[in-house]
Amino acid sequence: MSAASLKLVLGDQLNCQHSWFRAPDPGVVFVLMEVRQETDYVLHHAQKIIAIFAAMRDFARRLRAAGHRVHYLTIDDRDNLQSLPANLDRLLALYGASDFAWQAPDEYRLDRQLTAYADGLTIASAMADTEHFYTARHEAAALFDGRISWVMEHFYRHMRLRHKVLVSDTGKPAGGQWNFDHDNREAWKGVPWEPADLRESHDHSALWATIEASGAQSFGAPNAADLRWPLNRDEALAQLERFVKHALPHFGQYQDAMSFKAWRLFHSLLSFAMNVKMIAPHEVVDRVLQALADGAAPLAAVEGYVRQILGWREYVRGVYWHRMPGYDQLNTFGHEEPLPHWFWSGDTRMRCLATAIGQSLEHAHAHHINRLMVIGNFSLLAGLSPQALHGWYLGVYIDAFEWVELPNTLGMSQFADGGLLATKPYVSSAAYIDKMSDYCKGCHYDKKARTGERACPYNALYWDFFDRNRDRLAGNHRLGMVYQQLKRMDGPVLDGVREQAARTRASLADL
Repeated sequence: MSAASLKLVLGDQLNCQHSWFRAPDPGVVFVLMEVRQETDYVLHHAQKIIAIFAAMRDFARRLRAAGHRVHYLTIDDRDNLQSLPANLDRLLALYGASDFAWQAPDEYRLDRQLTAYADGLTIASAMADTEHFYTARHEAAALFDGRISWVMEHFYRHMRLRHKVLVSDTGKPAGGQWNFDHDNREAWKGVPWEPADLRESHDHSALWATIEASGAQSFGAPNAADLRWPLNRDEALAQLERFVKHALPHFGQYQDAMSFKAWRLFHSLLSFAMNVKMIAPHEVVDRVLQALADGAAPLAAVEGYVRQILGWREYVRGVYWHRMPGYDQLNTFGHEEPLPHWFWSGDTRMRCLATAIGQSLEHAHAHHINRLMVIGNFSLLAGLSPQALHGWYLGVYIDAFEWVELPNTLGMSQFADGGLLATKPYVSSAAYIDKMSDYCKGCHYDKKARTGERACPYNALYWDFFDRNRDRLAGNHRLGMVYQQLKRMDGPVLDGVREQAARTRASLADL
């Protein structure tokens, strides 16, 4: 067998538009592998493992159909040594490889592993760009050079101007303002109903049986016989079209709304496809902008969605690469409480958490407000370990890869970085959850009560959190009103809140 060039494609690098795949080259062998290294580094939702493996297999099939040479290792292949380095050693020897190449990993651990591996080779090696993001890894760091706090709005405006998105020729924002967030905070009352779920159904029962037989552990509902996460680029593009036609017109208005009756609402469900690179962010943004130009979606909805992709997604990636290694260990409040058992079952009398966690376990997905203002909110108020929560978020969500999940969890959700990313802790009492959802109706707990056996746990925990962290947070200009209210509570009222919060934190498993 003649010497070949080996090129590694990871499970989140399924970009058939990449320049590597422009034309078949008989001297190149593309390698994809399902390995226990990747199923086991954190406990994953079953659907996440199934969806990624299924998409990888389809990607390999399409590469072969296009004339490319592919070596694919399934999870049950007897030659599979279950780690990237061990398998690469064997394959480089098998093909007598003349050189080795890989695309830049998006997770720090893989970046370090593959760089170290390549450094130890005696053949030529090189890392290629994934050709996916708007920005380079360290572009955000250069923009924020010298700044202590990285405010996303600054980055977002820079990106809008640089890429000429929703700005005039003179650099003025469309509609006269940069951000329409104030217009995108309505609760959903049931009308209009969420669009039908028209994603293609896949029966991955055989694949799931193989995964289980491999010994890979998981949690959550597999739904293997009716999995609707996209298998390939074609399905992802079809979902983009459905989103633009049926959901985007209402996305902005209800993007922060929550309901136990509708887990999808008007969200795009495209994050998995983007994060494994079936489709590129610029394709999504361009299509949404076209809907605005066609009069098919309002400016507030389009701007809100563009902000998530062009702004937030690129921004948190910049935070990740600037702060790693070590960002994952930050814990500014010293929170160490383990996650209650109901994070793996949804079995709690708090209806908001039962719904948000239950939807996550059922669908491997929950939209950003459920993640931030229900699950993350409670976790911060209750003093749960941000590292334990990071592991849970990284595992439970189908779109969770560390570059995007870690800053969202430790920075935005848990304020564990002390404000490097967020300008204040994103926490609330029951009032916010009641305003933005139907969760409080019929709940075991009383949304208005701070103390007492049936008092909503969020209420006492909220005030106790700010009370316990006065030294750290009282000087935050965005929290002035909170501390004014807290001052008025000093005395017996605050003592009662402290006692209620202590009892709640001591009995988290029983809530």
